[in-house]
Amino acid sequence: MNIDNIKNEFPIFNNKVHNNDLVYLDSANSSQKPKIVVDRIYDFYTKEFSNVGRSVHYLAVAATNLYENTRTSVQKYINAKDKNEIVFTKGATEAINLVANTYGNQYLKEGDEILLTELEHHSNYVPWHYLRIKKGVKIEFAEVNKDGEVTIESIEKKINQKTKIIAVTHVSNVTGAILPIKEITQLAHSKGIPVLIDGCQGAPHLKLDMQDIDCDFYAISCHKMYGPTGLGILYAKKKWLEDLPPYQGGGGMIKEVKKDLITYGDLPNKYEAGTMATAQVIAFDESIKFLNKIGINNIEKHEKELIEYGYEILRKNNSVRLISNPKQKGSAISFTLDGIHAHDIATILDEEGVAIRAGHHCCQILHDKLELPATARASLGVYNTKDDLDKLNEAINKCKKIFNTK
Repeated sequence: MNIDNIKNEFPIFNNKVHNNDLVYLDSANSSQKPKIVVDRIYDFYTKEFSNVGRSVHYLAVAATNLYENTRTSVQKYINAKDKNEIVFTKGATEAINLVANTYGNQYLKEGDEILLTELEHHSNYVPWHYLRIKKGVKIEFAEVNKDGEVTIESIEKKINQKTKIIAVTHVSNVTGAILPIKEITQLAHSKGIPVLIDGCQGAPHLKLDMQDIDCDFYAISCHKMYGPTGLGILYAKKKWLEDLPPYQGGGGMIKEVKKDLITYGDLPNKYEAGTMATAQVIAFDESIKFLNKIGINNIEKHEKELIEYGYEILRKNNSVRLISNPKQKGSAISFTLDGIHAHDIATILDEEGVAIRAGHHCCQILHDKLELPATARASLGVYNTKDDLDKLNEAINKCKKIFNTK
């Protein structure tokens, strides 16, 4: 698949925004969907729909097989050892909550410590905060440096005998910093500490290999990977899924139910209670096929060239303040403009058809550290081009002109 013409695969780019071609630079929030994903949802609901794992009629068996085919595709895509290490959830947020609740309730006690970083999205902080309230555990934060990075040294500095789990982002959704997650995992495991990786910004942009990274848990948001909303993935090592209790109770996750006894289903059914997001799961298989056709190495190369180009042109633009400059950059650029609030920037850019995000990006701790109430963020997807970044720069210049800044 030719990455240079990839926008043709996305129906949304056939539309105008305020009579302008759409320049979509908000993929860290949610990516656009290729036609094959949209069509797959329609086809499933109109030709193949049934619930999975219950009935034995033709439609039910076929839907169950399609559902499980996606699990196998995910396993191969992230190189998990076993397909039963793939748990479908309603989002990465639920995946992290699942770990916090099951591991936290079973293994954490008052005075134990959870190590996060100052880069974390609220979804990888609030679930651990609940444990702080409920069980009296403590939360420590590895500090971000002036380049918007969290180094292995910063992590090591915070580890002590009370550290019971480390939960860190793979790629910051604000600074774009790519964390050394393999080295963090090796360090943690040398001290007997499990590791959860928030992979929301890593999975769409970087090659994943769970057996190489060796983390214990990895959370994925499918709607950021050109897939449907309402779907996430928890990768967890089999030993943890066998050991930890279920997260929710209901149909589909049980083996036997008596008045005085309940036993749970085999993996991964144990963690997939109730009617699952069947259409979304089946359509996500098309997202994986789409990514595989392009090739993750080609995606990394393409987006690396774009992010470097974006940094280059914005550095030359007076009044633009880049929020970070990590050595290993992901596909997000956050910035401010002198004298102009981030929300005003986003509003004016939108009038030019340029879609960015403004605010704290669900990272208030980081913004407090930066002493900024909000930033503007341009984030890239496979469909972006250098021309999109030129249009971003032109729209910024219009914004400066409106506010009479240099």
